[in-house]
Amino acid sequence: MTLIAEALNLMTSAAQTVMEKFSDIILSYGQSDEYSFVFRKETNVYNRRSSKLLSYVTSLFTSCYVMYWPQWMGNQKLTYPPSFDGRVVLYPSDQNLRDYLSWRQADVHINNLYNTAFWNLVQKKGLTNREAEAKLRGTYAAYKNELLFSEFGINYNNLPGMFRKGTILLRKQVNRTKHEISKQLIVPFHEDMISDIFWKKHSELLADKYSPGLYTQTDDDVVPESFIRKVEKISVE
Repeated sequence: MTLIAEALNLMTSAAQTVMEKFSDIILSYGQSDEYSFVFRKETNVYNRRSSKLLSYVTSLFTSCYVMYWPQWMGNQKLTYPPSFDGRVVLYPSDQNLRDYLSWRQADVHINNLYNTAFWNLVQKKGLTNREAEAKLRGTYAAYKNELLFSEFGINYNNLPGMFRKGTILLRKQVNRTKHEISKQLIVPFHEDMISDIFWKKHSELLADKYSPGLYTQTDDDVVPESFIRKVEKISVE
């Protein structure tokens, strides 16, 4: 696993703990150096005081990031104290919320496609940073996809979903068929939030009264068994 993947997993571990602390968070979405937390509509945490929510969520996320650093980054030392800023936004409709999350996920695709093409040009083709930037300047997604495939044999759609789509954390009532255990866990997904399919599949997110949806882990599950166990250890029943 690359150092980038480890860094993203570190962010996700911090977000998982925030979700454990705040049971009213129904969805978390992370990409690059940011995480968004969606509270259920009827939440009354801290009497809905935005300043209180902002300070607690941001400070908890930051402290977890520091605490979990050795677990994910190994011998890579933390050489500077990290800090994260935040803001609280009240969206008036379900569609506004979907539009926001779609915007953040579209941002993942744009940035990751560019960075994948850019660093392959630099590291494998030998271009300088300036030359690689000039080659990609003003180009569209189709050009970058063709460049990756024709020059580097990379099918962009086959890259890990974590890089292309970000990480979605959802509360699920998990039925683990291997061990006949049913528990409420925080489960990671790498799915397309822009399409209607996601919101129909996870219909509990926009329901009038929220309760965790059902999720059955099968033998060919795309979520690794080891990661489910990691989440289970820190999840709240």
